[in-house]
Amino acid sequence: MLFGKEHAERYLATDGEEGHIWQQGSTVGLLNTTGRKSGEKRITPLIYGRHGDEHLLVASQGGLPQHPAWYLNLQADPNAEFQVLGDRFEVRARDATPEEKPEPWKLMTAQWPH
Repeated sequence: MLFGKEHAERYLATDGEEGHIWQQGSTVGLLNTTGRKSGEKRITPLIYGRHGDEHLLVASQGGLPQHPAWYLNLQADPNAEFQVLGDRFEVRARDATPEEKPEPWKLMTAQWPH
C-alpha cells in the first residue's frame, strides 16, 4: 500500500479499516489542515502515537532539513482535524517543549524507528 494520496483515499473510504495499521505495525491517522497559501483543505496520512490523552506526530520528513508542508500549515493555523479509524475530531496543534520532548520522542521512535 502506498503512503500518500492513495493511502488517504483508502483510509477515508473504509474509515481506517484499510490503512490504520501500516508497515511494521505503525498506526496511521489522517491530519486535515488548511493550506497556508491556498486556503484549501489538505489531508495527510501520518504515523501517530499516543501520550496520555494526546496524539503525537513527528514533523521529521524522514530526516530532511526542512519541515513538511503539513507542519508549516499547522504553524500558520494550529486548528485542524485528525481522524483515527472512523473517529474524526478537532485538534489544536502545538510543539512539545524541550522539557516534554524526551518521553514522546522515545514513544515515537519505538513506533517508527526509521
